[in-house]
Amino acid sequence: MRFSRGVITIAIIVIVLAVAISVGLYHLLKRTPKLAERHPYCVVNTPGGVRNLDPEQAQISATIAAVAARRRLPERAVVIAYATAIQESKLYNIAFGDRDSVGVFQQRPSQGWGRKKQLMDPVYATNRFFAALVKVKNYRKIPLAEAAQAVQRSAGGYAYAAHEEEAKILAAAFTGRVPQAVHCWYPATKTPAPTSRTSAARKQLARALGSTAITTKRRGWLVAAWSVAHAEKYGLNRVGYNGATWVNDYERDGWQTGGKASARRVDLS
Repeated sequence: MRFSRGVITIAIIVIVLAVAISVGLYHLLKRTPKLAERHPYCVVNTPGGVRNLDPEQAQISATIAAVAARRRLPERAVVIAYATAIQESKLYNIAFGDRDSVGVFQQRPSQGWGRKKQLMDPVYATNRFFAALVKVKNYRKIPLAEAAQAVQRSAGGYAYAAHEEEAKILAAAFTGRVPQAVHCWYPATKTPAPTSRTSAARKQLARALGSTAITTKRRGWLVAAWSVAHAEKYGLNRVGYNGATWVNDYERDGWQTGGKASARRVDLS
């Protein structure tokens, strides 16, 4: 069977174009960022629901829970703090706001909350919030919006109530009541974090929590949740506690059980 010269010419042109396009795509993809490049993110998964956070939101959530534990406050206090922070800043440590409001809770230096630099420290800001909250009569029993408004004195205090259910999910996870509830992933090498980074992480945890000794399993899971939330910041690739290990691997579902992680300490690497 013979083909005409025209058909052969067209076939050659098609083949050449296909090769050229393939080569061009190869070099284009090699020189430009991958479209499917993975970004850091966190997931809070509890029986009460699932919430997605970015690393900063997870870190601030973990810090609030740690400060509450240091002050020996009930989970209800954490729920109130979360609902307030979600409304005020969406759980971000922002350097601006209405008038001179700054930080996670949008506290105002002009109203005696502290200097701007202090209020931009989530540990300090959270301590100031809780110091005011515990002075609110029956804060554990009154409606959340009423308790939050007594602290914040916001123009729209009713809005805090809209975030109560989300706050309860976060509190269950970050206070350690629900184990293995905080999962985070970020692009990283698979090599363990150097001792200097794990030491820095423990030092920062101690600023919020005080003693990092594991005295109860709930406290252990609080520390584990804090560590996973701060994994990107300190380059952690593994967090182990009580037979379970979190591994920073996009192909794995966060925590893996059945390991030999100690119940007496939270291991970081």
